[in-house]
Amino acid sequence: MTIHVCAVLLMLLVSASLTSAQSRPRPPGVRQADQAAAQAERNIPPPITPHATIDLAELEQQADELSRIAQTIPPDIDSVRKGVLPKDIVERLKQIEKLAKHLRSELTQ
Repeated sequence: MTIHVCAVLLMLLVSASLTSAQSRPRPPGVRQADQAAAQAERNIPPPITPHATIDLAELEQQADELSRIAQTIPPDIDSVRKGVLPKDIVERLKQIEKLAKHLRSELTQ
């Protein structure tokens, strides 16, 4: 019977020490480190999935078209300086923007 009493007392002592250790205030540095670790776990970006193979010939064609259209803009700006707005400059600028966005998205995925 004394072994059982000792075992019960030992269990009470262990559980009391565990609850007192859990209720002790934690230093601010430890608390901040735990919060930073939890925040870092939430901010981990998802794994990068491999992008389908890039069609280099298509990208080269689009880059050439972008270059060709962009070369038409400086003379149009000279016309604007003279007070004449070329009728399709806005459309060409939109096309430049569209091609540039597409090229950027293909290269960064």
